[in-house]
Amino acid sequence: MTVHFIGAGPGAADLLTLRGRDLIAASPVCLYAGSLVPEGVLAHCPPGCRIVNTAPLSLDEIMAEIAVAHAAGQDVARLHSGDLSVWSAMGEQLRRLRDLGIPYDVTPGVPSFAAAAAALGVELTLPGLAQSVVLTRVEGRATQMPERETLAAFGATGATLALHLSVHLIDKLVAELVPHYGADCPVAVVWRASWPDQRVIRATLATLQGAVPEEVERTALILIGPALAQEGFEESRLYAGDYDRRYRPVGTHPRFPGTGS
Repeated sequence: MTVHFIGAGPGAADLLTLRGRDLIAASPVCLYAGSLVPEGVLAHCPPGCRIVNTAPLSLDEIMAEIAVAHAAGQDVARLHSGDLSVWSAMGEQLRRLRDLGIPYDVTPGVPSFAAAAAALGVELTLPGLAQSVVLTRVEGRATQMPERETLAAFGATGATLALHLSVHLIDKLVAELVPHYGADCPVAVVWRASWPDQRVIRATLATLQGAVPEEVERTALILIGPALAQEGFEESRLYAGDYDRRYRPVGTHPRFPGTGS
């Protein structure tokens, strides 16, 4: 028996890895975060599968469901939205499973920031503009931010910011980021990325407060940084005609002779 933690992707039922799909299809029990995981993903569950929406359950109740499956020798597909490496609450479940001696594995999923960037048709790292993406959030009620992880600290780097769970705190993020990015810095808000009702809002830090309607909440992701303009950046040296690289040797004395094939 194994508990398979599976990243169910950002929303679209077909943005799921083949491994994740196959594990769901082979598991007689499926626990899914119903507030964010679309029901379309559940179509991969096998006939007779016990499907449990964990949205209204406590951690103790979730673990009790897993314990019952473990006692029966039944594999569990544990579905969380996006990818499990960030804000999935997987860590606390894994800790309990280790204490109980229950086997588990982890299958990654498509993260929401990647789906949002795809919806915008942008690359978040551009030569000369930004070479880093910071995944973070504004401090909220559920989880406090460590003292060193402030928006101002991240903003000082000039990196592309991907702010999760923060659309209800626009006033705060604008006040903290304008000094570092400038009022004209491009911003994009992507609500329910990859869902059928996906909505994209483009603005600047100066206009963001009035651009986001009230119904856009919770699942919206905010991207901030000069790279969103997709202008004023250098071309990558990777594909430059005079750049000597392993698979395209250049010049009379290439760095990697005889490897271009």
